[in-house]
This record gives sequence, C-alpha cells and structure tokens, in this order.
Amino acid sequence: MEQQQQAVLAAADRLVDAFGRHDRESYFAAFAPEATFVFHNLDRALHSRAEYEAEWELWETRDGFRVRGCRSSDRHVQLAGPVAIFTHSVETDLSFNGEPTTSTERETIVFEQQASGKWLAIHEHLSPRA
Repeated sequence: MEQQQQAVLAAADRLVDAFGRHDRESYFAAFAPEATFVFHNLDRALHSRAEYEAEWELWETRDGFRVRGCRSSDRHVQLAGPVAIFTHSVETDLSFNGEPTTSTERETIVFEQQASGKWLAIHEHLSPRA
C-alpha cells in the first residue's frame, strides 16, 4: 500500500508542479479526458478535460490569467482499490492582466490507476480555504 500511496503522491506532485509553472500541456496530460471539475469561482461544473481546457484558454485571453507558482501542504492520500483520493491545502500565486494575487484553497483530486499502472486525475474539486 505504501508504494501505491507514493505513486499517487508522485502523480499529484507532477500535476501541481506543471500547474505552478503554467505548463498547460503537462498539466492537462495529468487528467483523463473524461475528468470532471468543480471550482468555487465558476457558476457550473466542467464535465470534461476539454471543457476545462477551453475555460483555461478563455481565462488567458480574456483575463490575462497566468500561474506564477503553487505550493502544496497538508497532503493526504486515501486508497480505495484502483482509486485514490488526494487532499491538500494549496497556495497559488497568480496574475490577472499583470496584477499579482495569491489564493489559498483546499483541493480534492481523485486519481484512478490506469491499466498501464499510471495514475490519472479523474476529478478535481477546489474550495476556498477559511
């Protein structure tokens, strides 16, 4: 079980690292095509990776969205067969139209182990941190 937890943490690290570098290609590659997303700053759920990619592109073009850094803490992995629930606190440095801001949130990412053994994210839920 420890080996699986470490593999999930490594998958989460790759996802967070790519996000923190604003590396769209690597970030979205960490998600299955059918992944779903619930973000507190959107008025609707996103029902696929493609929907999220389109929203991200809109944020970039309309809002000048840019991720400048990301830090993960309070990490926990819960295994349930081929599914793992990863929770953490996340502090993200962003900019919108060149204006820097920092957000603090709690996040749950559900990973599923693929036939190849690779862990891909299949759901992400982001909440504001009190």
